[in-house]
Amino acid sequence: MEYLTDIEIAHANEMKKIWLVSDRLEIQRDDLELYGNYKTKIDPQAVAGRPADGKVILVTAITPTPAGEGKTTTSVGLADALARLDKSVAACLREPSLGPVFGVKGGAAGGGYAQVVPMEDINLHFTGDFHAIGAANNLMCAVLDNHIYQGNALRVDVRRVACRRVVDMNDRQLRSIVCGMGGRSDGVPREDGFDITVASEVMAALCLAEDLSDLKLRLGRIIVAYTREDEPVTVSQLGIEGAMAALLKDAVKPNLVQTLEHTPAFIHGGPFANIAHGCNSVIATRTAMRLVDYVVTEAGFGADLGAEKFLDIKCRQSGIRPSAVVIVATVRALKMHGGVPKKELEPENLPALRAGMGNLLRHVENITQVFGLPAVVAINRFPTDSEAELELVREACAAQGVNVCLSEVWAKGGEGGLELAREVLRLCEQPSELRFVYEDETPVRDKIDAVVKKIYRGRGAFFTPAALKDLKLIDKMGCGHLPVCMAKTQYSFSDDQKKLGAPEDFDVTVRALKVCAGAGFVVAYTGEIMTMPGLPPVPSAEKIDVTPEGEIDGIF
Repeated sequence: MEYLTDIEIAHANEMKKIWLVSDRLEIQRDDLELYGNYKTKIDPQAVAGRPADGKVILVTAITPTPAGEGKTTTSVGLADALARLDKSVAACLREPSLGPVFGVKGGAAGGGYAQVVPMEDINLHFTGDFHAIGAANNLMCAVLDNHIYQGNALRVDVRRVACRRVVDMNDRQLRSIVCGMGGRSDGVPREDGFDITVASEVMAALCLAEDLSDLKLRLGRIIVAYTREDEPVTVSQLGIEGAMAALLKDAVKPNLVQTLEHTPAFIHGGPFANIAHGCNSVIATRTAMRLVDYVVTEAGFGADLGAEKFLDIKCRQSGIRPSAVVIVATVRALKMHGGVPKKELEPENLPALRAGMGNLLRHVENITQVFGLPAVVAINRFPTDSEAELELVREACAAQGVNVCLSEVWAKGGEGGLELAREVLRLCEQPSELRFVYEDETPVRDKIDAVVKKIYRGRGAFFTPAALKDLKLIDKMGCGHLPVCMAKTQYSFSDDQKKLGAPEDFDVTVRALKVCAGAGFVVAYTGEIMTMPGLPPVPSAEKIDVTPEGEIDGIF
């Protein structure tokens, strides 16, 4: 059977003018900042007087595999299904990065008949938020280097510059560079490198800020370098937080688009969950909570990364609390966790599925037992899934006290998510109280150890000599109260991406820590995680094209 591609489905859809979509939210048209007919920014201050009492539904997933799970597709389809049940609902998603779009993952706007549109705009430049974030980040770097060149009154140690320039593209060639080469007027030579834009602390600060004023304060706290005496040098000492905020005055406003079924969708911010906190902006989530009764949002990668950071960082800082959690899985991916190669996933294989179920059940236990939240497992159904396989998943989850709902939103849109939507509505009425993995006053070292033991189920964290030195500096700076943001491979509970399923008896190696005072967390770099991805042998960019009429093709 031949299926339409995602972009073919999107092009066949007739979008509504975005002001008609906003009418469902009771937003005055004067409060829209239109970017054409189908996307707009909304001034969050225009609705600030409304109570933010919408219920938040968090969509997360098992540990990702090349077989795919479909978290964004499920989020969009669930929002459409709730709308079909006459609920006031909006989706809240992250903006895609150009790195994965042109790299290996492709687009990130959902799939099949559960997409947000216009999908090609969303996947490419959208409303320019990422460009503004990159410009603000690179202004910070340029002013710092200029300060060093102009006499270095702040006594910056050029070997300890803490900020790196960014570009929203996978470009391994820029990971490590030497800059300032040439003559005396070309700057001070030093080692440097680039991160991908989504790894910028500016991105994290924007996504965790409450408003533009709070963002400006956060920007001022960003540590750009250290002196030889271990004293931090901040953006506010450079005097440019106002200029950076000016570049971000429009980017801080959430973007509104629509699903294929015209459900409102806020798409704003895009930090990766393996190297940052992996959630859309607090501003967008809270704006949606003021406008609808149910907000469907997602956190990146598996629940050990995105969901843990959503709960331990975003919820801790903002006071937002989810009413229910959806854990997305596929039978195919669970069999891959059970040791089956990607090419052999279609035949029924109950032993492999049983072996791979440990991954799903660990995520379920973390959400329900560690964090104390009601959860449902959503199985994205594939035609090759056998009834025996689906029943095995149901029985295993039932033993954990969690229901399983089949999701067919990729093929059927909101209609394919009605069973899931009804279960989510039931869960939203269940009493629950979010518990964090650690308390604010817990030392940073113990916070990291708690995440490793309670969420990953490892023996503990091993700190290299460099990381131990970083811990001492964190204590000296008085930043031990900050939450931790684990930078870890997304492909395993451990820091070794080859350990699939539910590994045990492992240590997580912490090789460095970084205080992100603007974002309000401490990043712990584990294993071989990188903040600048590379392109695969055959990048997705080779499949993307544009017709003479300006119609884009090849984004999937």
